[in-house]
Amino acid sequence: MSETRQLFGAEDLRAKLYERGYKMTPQRKEILKIFVEHSDRHHMSAEDVYNILRDKDSEIGLATVYRALDLLSKLGILVQVDFGDGCARYELNTADPKIHHHHHLICLKCRKVIEFEEDLLDELEGLIDEEFGFQTINHEVKFFGYCQDCRRSMEGD
Repeated sequence: MSETRQLFGAEDLRAKLYERGYKMTPQRKEILKIFVEHSDRHHMSAEDVYNILRDKDSEIGLATVYRALDLLSKLGILVQVDFGDGCARYELNTADPKIHHHHHLICLKCRKVIEFEEDLLDELEGLIDEEFGFQTINHEVKFFGYCQDCRRSMEGD
């Protein structure tokens, strides 16, 4: 993990809920636990979370998962990402809001998502601030194209 990212602990997550007037329900706690325990698995859909819960013999339903993910993303605990395939995915918000989030390379053929953390837009943000008086807090960049493996297979066709 790079220096710009930190993993929130359970107490930090609980505090984020409470400061906005929400409680840490057993369902929200279990869903957040999945994101912490599966931090190596980025970009989980509601169905991915639900399947993990089901494998753990949890009785939390899919509708509850959707509601919890929606709330947790609105509160900034989770980040909702959309890769243009109509499926919302979520990941634990581990970035300091003053430091930019990572960006994504999305393969149009195999749908693989590659993350990168290089931030090449600082100069552009400065120009936007200067030109429009707009203070950029964060940005998200997605590049759509073909990964190395798919490019190789397409060249072989």
